[in-house]
Amino acid sequence: MAVLQLEGLLLLLLLALSSSTVKGQRDPEVFCGACKALAEELAYDIKKIGPKRTVNSGTFRINPDGTRGKKKVPFAKSETFLTDVLEKICDRMNDYQLQDDPVTQKKIFKRYAPRKDEPIYAEYKKYFFYSDAYKPLKYACETIIEQYEDEIFSLIAQEADFLADKLCIEKSGLCPKPDAHGEL
Repeated sequence: MAVLQLEGLLLLLLLALSSSTVKGQRDPEVFCGACKALAEELAYDIKKIGPKRTVNSGTFRINPDGTRGKKKVPFAKSETFLTDVLEKICDRMNDYQLQDDPVTQKKIFKRYAPRKDEPIYAEYKKYFFYSDAYKPLKYACETIIEQYEDEIFSLIAQEADFLADKLCIEKSGLCPKPDAHGEL
């Protein structure tokens, strides 16, 4: 009898955990926040690379007119650079926390951790401790990259201003469109 009660309790606990996990993975606030954080991190990484730094792009084939199909593109917009950045970018979701926006009173993800190139970073790393709290945000980030990688490359190649709005509202629909007053 005690074994049946224990099995029932374990089953109930398992169901409770699995339903909360599925709900957290599909939370629109988390996916919108992850998309905006992803766009912010991408914009930061692109800005760090100087515009004069270029890389050859294209093919090494010779065109019918005798020219090569190669051209120079800004390194920050190259597929090589972007692929490398996108492979590691979701690990930075640990640098964000869920906060209430003081103006709209809505939940937003905001970066709280200093970046590696900021003077306070060395001091911050002394007191940093890992948390599993960012896992849903990291999962959402990885899912967004998997589903919208081509759109991300295209937006960056087009030098799209307002990357977060273009990616998170227009291309993916992960964030709601602001109303006439600019509120979501």
